[in-house]
Amino acid sequence: MNVQQLTDSAKGFLLTHGLDFLMAILTLIIGLWIIRIIGRLFGKALDKSRVDESLRRFFVSMLSVLLKVLLLVSVASMIGIQTTSFVAIIGAAGLAVGLALQGSLANFAGGVLILLFKPYKLGDFVDAQGVTGTVKEIQVFNTVLKTGDNKSVIIPNGAISNGIITNFSAEGTRRVDMVFGIGYGDDIQQARDVLKRLVAEDERIMDAPAPLIAVAELADSSVNFAVRVWAKSGDYWGVYFDMQEKVKLAFDQAKISIPFPQRDVHVFNQ
Repeated sequence: MNVQQLTDSAKGFLLTHGLDFLMAILTLIIGLWIIRIIGRLFGKALDKSRVDESLRRFFVSMLSVLLKVLLLVSVASMIGIQTTSFVAIIGAAGLAVGLALQGSLANFAGGVLILLFKPYKLGDFVDAQGVTGTVKEIQVFNTVLKTGDNKSVIIPNGAISNGIITNFSAEGTRRVDMVFGIGYGDDIQQARDVLKRLVAEDERIMDAPAPLIAVAELADSSVNFAVRVWAKSGDYWGVYFDMQEKVKLAFDQAKISIPFPQRDVHVFNQ
């Protein structure tokens, strides 16, 4: 094919498809501009919803790619290119990727649910999938918990979102449940007064709801007191551990016994 033939072919193409070609270019330019505006508006809407920054960027990028693919298919159809095969290829590719990454997609969906509904946040003390610890990171696919002995445990978000989550930090206060036993020969009222005094002296224990000190059980070898007090969530373990020591020392001083398992051994001389 010589130059003249190429020139004639170009002229014929411009006469036949020139207007469609110009409209396609104009549509592409305007479409990209509109997609940019939509992405910006969508990002601002997610910011107002306080969506996590990493998730916000992912959503905006995914929307932008999807709209650009649709725009390119539309532009191709305007200039006479058959788009049926394109759509089939895109669909097949999407199906293949979905099947290959179904586990990761489940974790991603779980991460989206966690970031949107916020069953926990950074710094919360939670129990999830049998692991108890403080939330260190909330990623798109995983959640990282820091245990009490300073281990980092990475849990897939899909498993967390489909399981039971216990958030110990969701409320500002927690009830501290304790049980203290005394001997059957000890004075119940004296023990109650000692427990009331120790509870009243601890400034971390709240006045409302009122503390409960009551005989909960007449056990095999002890009379058990149930002590239920309220404190700030951050003071839970401090109150619990300190009360164990204070009660032992106070009972010893008041000559109140704390029963413990004993065994009598009888020796017979044959």
